[in-house]
Amino acid sequence: KPCPLCDEAKEVLEPHKGRFVLQEVDITLPENSAWYDKYKYDIPVFHLNGKFLMKHRVDIQKFEDRLRKLELQSE
Repeated sequence: KPCPLCDEAKEVLEPHKGRFVLQEVDITLPENSAWYDKYKYDIPVFHLNGKFLMKHRVDIQKFEDRLRKLELQSE
């Protein structure tokens, strides 16, 4: 905190917020030390349905493609 890259990523994802649930994880908290060890130099990091998706910046095309695929699977 603060995290300008995280704020920027949330802005990019804002138009799509009705299609997914955003769960933010503060990796500086003691209970999240495993995430801190793994990603301390790579924030923000994005997982979709528990699988790594991207890091540093939102790749909107990659996000859209993966989200669309998940939506099709659930239909």
